[in-house]
Amino acid sequence: MLKKLNRTTASQAMKYPVKVLQFGKGNFLRGFADWMIDIANEKTDFGGAIQIVQTNSTAEDTRFREQEGLYHLVIQGISRGKSFKNVRLISCVSAVINPFEDYQSYLRTGENPDLKFIISNTTEAGITFDAADDDPHKLPGSFPGKLTTLLHHRYKYFHADPAKAVTVFPCELIDKNGEELQKAVLEYIRHWSLGKDFENWITKHTLFCNTLVDRIVPGYPKDANAIWQETGFEDHLMVAAEPFHLWLIEAPFGDTSRRDNLRVAFPLEQSGLNVRLVEDLAPYRTRKVRILNGAHTAMVPVAYLRGLRTVKEAIDDSFTGKFIRRSIADEIIPTLDLPRVELEEFASDVMERFQNPSIRHQLKSIALNSISKFQVRVLPSILEYHKRYGKLADNLLYSLAALILFYKGEWRDTATPVNDTPEVVAFFKNAWQEGDISLTTERVLGNQHFWKTDLRKIDGLTSVVERHMREIATNVP
Repeated sequence: MLKKLNRTTASQAMKYPVKVLQFGKGNFLRGFADWMIDIANEKTDFGGAIQIVQTNSTAEDTRFREQEGLYHLVIQGISRGKSFKNVRLISCVSAVINPFEDYQSYLRTGENPDLKFIISNTTEAGITFDAADDDPHKLPGSFPGKLTTLLHHRYKYFHADPAKAVTVFPCELIDKNGEELQKAVLEYIRHWSLGKDFENWITKHTLFCNTLVDRIVPGYPKDANAIWQETGFEDHLMVAAEPFHLWLIEAPFGDTSRRDNLRVAFPLEQSGLNVRLVEDLAPYRTRKVRILNGAHTAMVPVAYLRGLRTVKEAIDDSFTGKFIRRSIADEIIPTLDLPRVELEEFASDVMERFQNPSIRHQLKSIALNSISKFQVRVLPSILEYHKRYGKLADNLLYSLAALILFYKGEWRDTATPVNDTPEVVAFFKNAWQEGDISLTTERVLGNQHFWKTDLRKIDGLTSVVERHMREIATNVP
């Protein structure tokens, strides 16, 4: 007989004060940051609960109230070459507050003396200033607006005490997310004339950290009923995630004592988690874009033209799997500046993630806007490889050749899932109009709008791409 999941049935009384305020109750944060904090509570003396602020809907999600913040995280995939599965009851979420229903109660969360950290994941479009938010006495529409009113209430309540300033970890996937969030908050302070003293409290004492987060969190498990039977609880908030996780926090504080203080106050590293405080995120962001995202983008046209349809199929395939591993090892890693051992370990993790049988990642989904993705994710490796070694990156150029064939819109009398802007689609339709590989190659490689440079000027590149296109057209069934 399954039990309803709540703190009484699960014998999980909340024993920690709220130290973390979280904007967003979606799958990602619950399968990422909340899981980490739950582990930190178990393995360190962090002793903190999370209060979630609902950000994207005026309606109450009754599941959180009914389950009293409890839910199971199901981690499945491959870890260190072996199948891995773990089901953990997450008990650190105390409550969800809905500011749309009670704005004043939301503001009063800023009066909590134990509050130390704020975490957010409100989508990449969430960190914006909106001048239409013209009255701080009403709930602002934007997340930075909501955050500003909360911080201002806290500032006034604690009489500008520097010790009550918080550390903010935005997890939105934009570059320099902490700096961008602080800019938006400062814009609201000036927009609402909240005063120079409050602005100084924000700039001098409130710490906005740039972060880089990485974990695939598909959401509610497909085998939910089996998990219910396994745990004995009916759980409508379950979340599935892959084993891999990475949270990089940029902490360029000058003196190391401030970084050490944050490491002690937020002890995720000490919990055995893949969390690191680093001085500069840039090389790690480049690593992720070039290896993880670059491999995804380079793989798609090569695999799709060979009749493969998912990432796992591509990696398991004898030709495409070797192709993508060779591309990473021989042409991407040599262009990056982090230690080779560290890059190879990251690449190994990426391959395991690609092979996760619990995640069915469709190639056609990754194919969205492949031209702009190739320009950002793959072309920099091609150009840097040529710059450093005076040679052409043959594997990655093979992917470019496959991409041009993919964008023809059909392969062996079957439509390819080209999904791009009307301008890009129209360009390729015109470029392929005469069906001449040489002419098409010239037109595509010379399109500076696509590549921000004329690729035909790189000695030998055009002939290599054309040769690969003919090879694929002849040999791939």
